[in-house]
Amino acid sequence: MLDAMRRTLSLAVPLVLVAGIAAPATAATSTTGRLTVVARNLDNPRGVAIDRAGTVLVAEAGLGGDDVCIPGTFGTNLCYGSTGAITAVRHGWQKRVVTGLPSLRSTGAGFSVYGAHDLAFDRQGKLLVAMGYSTDPVSRDLLGAAGAAMGTILRVEGKHRWSVLGDLSAYEGQHNPDGVIPESQPYAVVADGRDIYALDAAANDVLRIDRRGVVTTEHVWPQEQVPAPPEWGLPPGSTTPIQFVPVTIAKGPDGALYIGQLTGHPFPNGGARVWRLVPGQEPTIYATGFTNIIDLAFDKRGRLVVLEIAKNGLSSGDSTGALIRVERDGSHRELASTGLDSPMSFAIAGDGSFYIANKGLGIGELVRLSIRD
Repeated sequence: MLDAMRRTLSLAVPLVLVAGIAAPATAATSTTGRLTVVARNLDNPRGVAIDRAGTVLVAEAGLGGDDVCIPGTFGTNLCYGSTGAITAVRHGWQKRVVTGLPSLRSTGAGFSVYGAHDLAFDRQGKLLVAMGYSTDPVSRDLLGAAGAAMGTILRVEGKHRWSVLGDLSAYEGQHNPDGVIPESQPYAVVADGRDIYALDAAANDVLRIDRRGVVTTEHVWPQEQVPAPPEWGLPPGSTTPIQFVPVTIAKGPDGALYIGQLTGHPFPNGGARVWRLVPGQEPTIYATGFTNIIDLAFDKRGRLVVLEIAKNGLSSGDSTGALIRVERDGSHRELASTGLDSPMSFAIAGDGSFYIANKGLGIGELVRLSIRD
């Protein structure tokens, strides 16, 4: 699991954690919620979105393929295939409404796949897709025309048609804002008026895409030095550099952007944070005390809800996730955990129920969670 997740988010180096972040002000409480499977046999399910008609859409990163292979991170290769898709789920049926999306699979241990990672809607209701990539931008040319959509933000035009709105991989190759090794892994997208904001998890930045498709850096998080974990057996006072790794972005009820960080190795419990960003200003910390955030959203009452891919930390070997709501007093309420296995994304329906992409590092499923508030 750990190796797979490292490759999934392209964590070629240790990731950012700021020391001294406090846990929630009050103790976490738990709510028992029942999970119901509403869609099965999804190929590496990732982003979830709900359209205006109430149809749930799930991004499938796919299974990669054997068409052509390029150098990846960790000494592996990434092999291309057009096996990505978007599945629609409604009233007990599921159907792939978009097929043939680019997909890359790692040839190393842990079988990791990169492709359609996140879904969002623009102001016209068009579906946007954040397309993963996971390696040096210069290698993308080896994929030819078929792989040109990797590492970009797409707008879906039809079942087999899409257009590139912003090329995050090319931007990383040209600018490398964080100054670490050039590597691109688009992982989340949100529309804000005419502009689009996207997160590159490997590049540690949030990027703005204007209506002409011009990409600019909105903010970049630099590496930080933090204390090395005691279990590493290093001399007292030893530190390690880690990166931020932003993986989820949403527009809040106040109009600001909210960004969740995964954190990285050694994936400390309670070390992940949610940041508030007003474009043009420096981001500020909004909520703390999470472990390996993978998605977030606000419910109809304006409360923050956070999804953890591994509630005990990715280093624990335990793939149990958790869905957590931040209450008005700042305390954390766990809405669900049992049955969540490497969950990757969620969306909140009009009736308040949650749709969660579960078992996202393999053949997965979409589950529905309904709780009594």
